[in-house]
Amino acid sequence: MYNLLEAFIKSRTKIDDASLKLICSFFEPVKTKRNELLLNYNDVCKHYYFVNKGCIRLFTISSEGIETTRFFAFEDGFGTALPSLIEQTPAREYMQTIEKSELLRISRDNFYHLVDTTPQFALIYRQILELGFITAQKRIYGFQGFDALEKVKWVIQHQPDFLLRVSNKMAASYLGLSPSTLSRIKVRL
Repeated sequence: MYNLLEAFIKSRTKIDDASLKLICSFFEPVKTKRNELLLNYNDVCKHYYFVNKGCIRLFTISSEGIETTRFFAFEDGFGTALPSLIEQTPAREYMQTIEKSELLRISRDNFYHLVDTTPQFALIYRQILELGFITAQKRIYGFQGFDALEKVKWVIQHQPDFLLRVSNKMAASYLGLSPSTLSRIKVRL
């Protein structure tokens, strides 16, 4: 259950076996069902998740009932409602597994304990934050001038498995398109 997390850590920093074992000891396995909520809107986020198998989605629902997806975490990636986790304020989004998933969960307290006491883990956290920021900026700035076709091509280039793993409705909400527009574009590709 910890092999993927160990490989993730080893690929990003030089680490001895004792430190690696220590880091992994703070994570606990969690198995979820399809569409299981990990965090409700307005709850305070208490955990960070590493995805062994499956997918985590972060999304909001407007007062009109329209879902907008802001982030997906697939295998070999971390996911959480970061603003809520950091600030310990109510989340303004939902977090769910969209597939039957196998996750490794670490509490906020243990997560920050590792950041404060284990330099290799602090480095990994910085890398996660930097990658998340860069990805979000590319998506925001890239999408600003893109038409619907260019958005779909962008996601195919940057996340090749995305359209195969995620429902049309969820993919459309992530891309800022209607599901029918996304379907028409996929037929043209």
